[in-house]
Amino acid sequence: MPRFHIATPLQTLASGATIELPEEVVRHLHVLRLQAGDAVTVFDGAGGEYPATLGDIGKRHASARLGTHDAREAETPYAVRLVQGIAGGDKMDWLIEKAIELGVQRVVPLVTVRSVVRLSGERAQRRAEHWRALARAACEQCGRNRVPHIDAPAPFERWLDSEPAPKGVLRLMLSPRAEGGLEWLPQAAPAEPVEILIGPEGGLSPDEETAALAAGYLPISLGSRILRTETAGLAMLAALATRWGGW
Repeated sequence: MPRFHIATPLQTLASGATIELPEEVVRHLHVLRLQAGDAVTVFDGAGGEYPATLGDIGKRHASARLGTHDAREAETPYAVRLVQGIAGGDKMDWLIEKAIELGVQRVVPLVTVRSVVRLSGERAQRRAEHWRALARAACEQCGRNRVPHIDAPAPFERWLDSEPAPKGVLRLMLSPRAEGGLEWLPQAAPAEPVEILIGPEGGLSPDEETAALAAGYLPISLGSRILRTETAGLAMLAALATRWGGW
């Protein structure tokens, strides 16, 4: 059944209420060739979802009648933040989409010394909005009802200074120079969030790794093969899902 994210809060609406669908959803309805009376699912990102029945569909407007709220969730039993050095080309788009499918709850894009793409100001904000749209679309596709937060790109040093590790947060830094691997992780999922720090193409610089260690990050290796930046985080998310019951 097609699923659509609606930015308007839906919790205050009663079953049977009629809502106007946003233009981007209307365009998607036309692409999918949906008709009045077809069944869809809508969600607002605050938890759960609503079955809905499409009403009139015009060229630029459409409505839907809400059914009863369904509290179904598809979240992992632990919270993961992906702190990612911005990858070049379309790699970052692909990485964010797949990370959301694997359950990440927050993505922090960082501009590092070795970043191929350097974003700041208005350009950084536009890219962040693009990634947030990708996040909503990924949730529509994979069945998640809570949309992960995508931070605006920030310089590595500024973010590290502004985000001191809260007590109990497990901070992991993927590094080919690390001596320990997944065996260093707790057997059970921690109650506090987990942060995974990954450099861009070329990895973090030695100074950045030193700063991350000082900020409480534990260096972790995924083995003898060095993974690309767009592979490493996804491999780590999959490994955590296997270890902590995230599937």
